[in-house]
Amino acid sequence: MAKSKNIFFCQECGYESAKWLGQCPACKAWNTFVEEPTIGKGSTASGGIRHQAKASEPVLLSSVHSSDEKRRPTGISEFDRVLGGGIVPGSLVLVGGDPGIGKSTLLLQMSRCLSEQSCRTIYVSGEESLQQIRLRADRLGVFKNDLAMLCETNLDVIQETILKYKPEVVIIDSIQTMYCEDISSGAGSVSQVREATSVLMQLAKRENIAIFIVGHVTKEGVVAGPRVLEHMVDTVLYFEGDRHASYRLLRAVKNRFGSTNEIGVFEMCSEGLAEVKNPSEFMLSGRPEGTAGSVVACAMEGTRPLMLEVQALVCQTNFQIPRRTAAGTDYNRVNLLLAVLEKRLGLKLAGCDAYINLAGGMRLNEPAIDLAIVAAVISSYRNAAVESDTMIFGEVGLTGEVRAVSQAEQRVREAEKLGFKVCCIPQSNMKYIRNNAGIRVIGIRNVKDLYDFICTGRVSE
Repeated sequence: MAKSKNIFFCQECGYESAKWLGQCPACKAWNTFVEEPTIGKGSTASGGIRHQAKASEPVLLSSVHSSDEKRRPTGISEFDRVLGGGIVPGSLVLVGGDPGIGKSTLLLQMSRCLSEQSCRTIYVSGEESLQQIRLRADRLGVFKNDLAMLCETNLDVIQETILKYKPEVVIIDSIQTMYCEDISSGAGSVSQVREATSVLMQLAKRENIAIFIVGHVTKEGVVAGPRVLEHMVDTVLYFEGDRHASYRLLRAVKNRFGSTNEIGVFEMCSEGLAEVKNPSEFMLSGRPEGTAGSVVACAMEGTRPLMLEVQALVCQTNFQIPRRTAAGTDYNRVNLLLAVLEKRLGLKLAGCDAYINLAGGMRLNEPAIDLAIVAAVISSYRNAAVESDTMIFGEVGLTGEVRAVSQAEQRVREAEKLGFKVCCIPQSNMKYIRNNAGIRVIGIRNVKDLYDFICTGRVSE
């Protein structure tokens, strides 16, 4: 009996090697190689026999006719926003997230909405029994039309079922439980995950079926399996949030059919995931008034202005090296802003601990929140509270200047709509702001102007 030969795969880029390597020659990542059995000789990765490739002819671009792709709405507006307007036929969508975050619940709710639209949908589960899915479905509400369910992990059986029933939408929960009999490695391995995704991608394109696959994530927060998995699919969605908190964020990190800047906000309740139509309202709920170190900022998530509270706590350190903590934003960016304040304003922050937090569980790296972080630090350091009806946004440079940001007028209108009376924005954005009777707009040139505004309530000319 011939000894089976193993090969080593890089989990980041899929590079193959006959031996284990500490560093991948392709992507330069360290300690990413895992051992997998090779595929039998004479068969392809998809289990079929190799055939001689046929020569293909190039096609002129002018002869290719493009047409507007008709999208199918999911019935969940926040989900449609992240997808770019709805489901694109023939697309392969990967939904990742931590265990218990609500991935299966969201897709089951989408299945219910699609069934109400008389859309042929098959929900394939490799982790739960039919009885378990039924219990979860009863909690979500009444399914007006029957939903086709399939508990199977064999990829060949799933493929035959899809070809037989011709559904419009297929949900695979999850990709790590699927296996192909032609590959000797176990389910969830690099070879199996890559092969299953490849088969589903070909099936989606050939039959014009929209397929959603659920992917588990590692402790680093990325989808388990080879990184090439994210390159193969059309759309990658991540479900974020604390499983012990009620709010969830759906974010697109890759979308071939729409923007990657949009987010969807959901609230986990007893009846499943409820849409949050106005995220700014819940982000600011419970905000303390008249407290130093609390400032309201405005960030843009795609086309949606999002109001959120930036909190800062600055106090004398009890350690030789002061502590710096940033929750919800970039740690290095916070250190940069603290250095600007120490250099340009002379604030003695070297002997202070500084804790920065974006309330509501949000994670943002937009430069427009720089000015709000600086304002919160100054407010906490001087113990001077910023008025609760004041909103601040802008980018801060290394020389202490406040630089212009995009969509300033839209941010100001959002602040006015929510009842804010004062808005501090970059001075260079003032020429794009129309006169608003309901809100006072103040131009900030540098961090010195912001310091004067917080301490005295006015900006020097």
